[in-house]
Amino acid sequence: MISQFIENLTCAANFYGNQLKSSPRAIAYLKQRGISGSAAARYKLGYAPTGAQSLRNIFNNYEADSLINCGLVVCNTDHHLYDRFRNRIIFPITDSDGDVIGFGGRVIDSNGPKYLNSPETELFHKGNVLFGLWQATASIRETKTVFVVEGYLDVVSLAQHGIQNVVATLGTATTENHIKILLSLTKNIIFCFDGDEAGRRAANHALDVCLEFITDSSITISFLFLPDNHDPDSYVRANNAAAFHLLAKNAVSLEKAFLLFAMNDISLEHAEGRANLIYRTTPRLQRLQEPTLRNRLVIDIAAYAQITIDELMNLSSLK
Repeated sequence: MISQFIENLTCAANFYGNQLKSSPRAIAYLKQRGISGSAAARYKLGYAPTGAQSLRNIFNNYEADSLINCGLVVCNTDHHLYDRFRNRIIFPITDSDGDVIGFGGRVIDSNGPKYLNSPETELFHKGNVLFGLWQATASIRETKTVFVVEGYLDVVSLAQHGIQNVVATLGTATTENHIKILLSLTKNIIFCFDGDEAGRRAANHALDVCLEFITDSSITISFLFLPDNHDPDSYVRANNAAAFHLLAKNAVSLEKAFLLFAMNDISLEHAEGRANLIYRTTPRLQRLQEPTLRNRLVIDIAAYAQITIDELMNLSSLK
């Protein structure tokens, strides 16, 4: 079953790639987004044409269950079959061996959701996959750092500007498996988020997921917040790679982010706010096992809460 899935998806990826080469509209869209031909080739970008059953051109048995089960074809309630991806720029998603296991598709007009991913299958699980990881692995190992962004185009655009140690979550929040994969390659992870409220929520969640994986002081997790109205793609195009790297040097450390998120929207001038600080931080302190970082946070939180370290340790049930 798995080998059949990969064969089907590889055939589809080749089809979409050829369709991109012959679609002036899709090419114009990528050019308008500043994506070069070499960058498109590096990530094997493609185009799904508008036809409802375009994949009939490459599959002899369009009705095969394997095409439905691997997510290429949809069977609706009326048992009508149609291509899942239509009129979209296609981003093939690969595993660590470079095999295609799914797709992301972005509309080039206003019809339908902006992004559409392959469904969960036996082969493809969004929480276990990072877009661009196969292309980025060598650079991650060389630089000993990885940037984690949110969008497919963010990855392609940063790589085009020479920042090739970059991956993206697939329209889903950061998961424990994402962190395990990244820490197997590097101990320095920089999450890059928009500077708006949604970006801060995503960063807060990523911080929460990372805590239990910080097992020694050599692991560094930080957060790069971009200026208003910018995502990584727009920022690097408006500026350059050097400006992006300069921002990265000033990324917010996990320790600082821990405190910033904990103190958001509370007043430490009042006893209720200080109590709330302890309430918010206790579960996270309990999950954080790296002693040096935890001790520094305990010292800071005790000071902000205006209690002793021993009192905070007792209230938080920390040993």
